[in-house]
Amino acid sequence: MVNAIKGVFISCDIPMAQFILNLNNSMPPSEKFILHMLDSTHMFVQPHVVEMIRSKIAEFRDQNSYEKPT
Repeated sequence: MVNAIKGVFISCDIPMAQFILNLNNSMPPSEKFILHMLDSTHMFVQPHVVEMIRSKIAEFRDQNSYEKPT
């Protein structure tokens, strides 16, 4: 019998994959969203968390971007 689960495929570089993996590991067990890690740069996640991942990445980029002093 085949079990099919709907998911979203994410392809990214290794540091971003580690960020997403760390985000997943910080969640309680009932809210973990990574369905399957294919390799170090590809993964399947639950579809309902895509916007949350995007917003967390945007927050991370905002916190770590350089702004030239005026």
